[in-house]
Amino acid sequence: MPRHCTVRHTPTSQNQHRLLALLPALVLGAAGLAGAAELSTADAEHRAQATYREYFDLLSLPNDAIAPEDIRKNADWLERAFRNRGFTTKQLANNGKPMLYAELPDSDPKRKTVLFYMHLDGQPVIPAQWAQKSPWTPVLKRKTAQGGWEEIDSAQLFSGPLDPEWRVFGRSSADDKGSIMMMLAAIDALKASGDRPAVNVKVILDSEEEKGSPSISQVMQANRDLLRTDAIVIHDGPMHASNLPTLVFGNRGAAEARLTVYGGKVPLHSGHYGNYARNPAQQLASLLASMKNDQGRVTVPGYYDHVKISEADRKIMAAVPDDEAALNRRLGIAHADKVGANYQEAMQYPSLNVRGMASAAVGDKVANIVPDKAVAELDLRTTPDSSAAYLGKLIEQHIVRQGYHLVKDAPTDEERSRYDKLASFSYQSEGADAAGSPIDSVVGKWAYQSLTDGFGTNPAPVRIRMMGGTVPTAEIVHVLQVPFVIIPLVNADNNQHAANENLRMGNYVSGVRTIYSLLTHPL
Repeated sequence: MPRHCTVRHTPTSQNQHRLLALLPALVLGAAGLAGAAELSTADAEHRAQATYREYFDLLSLPNDAIAPEDIRKNADWLERAFRNRGFTTKQLANNGKPMLYAELPDSDPKRKTVLFYMHLDGQPVIPAQWAQKSPWTPVLKRKTAQGGWEEIDSAQLFSGPLDPEWRVFGRSSADDKGSIMMMLAAIDALKASGDRPAVNVKVILDSEEEKGSPSISQVMQANRDLLRTDAIVIHDGPMHASNLPTLVFGNRGAAEARLTVYGGKVPLHSGHYGNYARNPAQQLASLLASMKNDQGRVTVPGYYDHVKISEADRKIMAAVPDDEAALNRRLGIAHADKVGANYQEAMQYPSLNVRGMASAAVGDKVANIVPDKAVAELDLRTTPDSSAAYLGKLIEQHIVRQGYHLVKDAPTDEERSRYDKLASFSYQSEGADAAGSPIDSVVGKWAYQSLTDGFGTNPAPVRIRMMGGTVPTAEIVHVLQVPFVIIPLVNADNNQHAANENLRMGNYVSGVRTIYSLLTHPL
């Protein structure tokens, strides 16, 4: 049995937990509130297995948000799936790419309300990169003795014993359709138990998360009364690499920037003008090098000044069971940058990443020229205390301090004759800002108690102050003004956003147990 699927209670502690679980029902029984309950691995496997055919059907629907018709098909399919389980539903208008809202009926004003956020859209695909017939034809695979993956008959998944190490490969298998199906299976388990949930349940499925959720604020604002809630749970992103139950209390935001350094008006013959006309590619390299030192720390003045990390935060981060030596081996690096004392601490700082550079052609397209310009594309990972506007302005000021005159477009002849160094710089948010929530908030304590009751405390669930990736948390919280927690459910090595995306079946089962535990614990 995989570690994260094992119930870790001794018989005595198990009875203690069950007794404690009954207390809310005894105290609040007149109000009809359910007490906290646990779902066994065997029951979770049964409920998960009963949804695998639906899971395969859902994965067969292309869901790139650039195709509104495909998004509508996904929304229609999921609307039926939620209605079949007794939810009331509504498709929320979004320029032809509707988001889906679902709510369990018979809400009780004496119970707190939790809004569960997931997304139904997926990343684009390049079919030739996938080791299967199509990214939209999900397949079941097992690991070979050589460490690769071989396809096996998927019929084994629908009946008979399950191997938790099997994986389903297909686009959105993990990000994020797997989590949606875990929610549906958990609802099935709850109905089979005859219990009512301990919280009022609302669900919102985003239709453009992989495009930066450009409309999430407008859609949620237009439906604010419908979405009113006491807390938000976001099921997105990967679990900790240990595969222990994982709680995340913040995420970095994303911004993009472009830096262009200008040389001569046209590309110049390197024989006639090399050693005479300045090379903008060389200038760009020097300018970028001035922004970071050899330890990987950003040297732009003020870049880290707003980051505040308390000793309590450091203790939480130090408790995360990261195996950094194994991580470095997997990444193929000898040493990590020295931005933070460890991986978790490094994620608390804003980043400055060069994601691409271009100048003269290379390879078989190369020509002997001094290029006329050189361009660098940057991405900036923002933090709750360091916005895109703040970081972008600091970089802009740094460029000017290096002697550059900034222009908005290609420089004029007058500017070329007047200034020795010419560049343009622009930056903007990619649509998702950073967000953070206190670890000791009411929703944080509720989620932690739910997972410890469901999975035990030895080892305890992993609590991460801020993950490096980006989800539209800030935009959602800005509208609803309630605390949140991110609870990832999928294996860390799921290849999200890349070819051969996959979901480990043991994670499907543990995800059902996780959601069931959340549903049965009063907030």
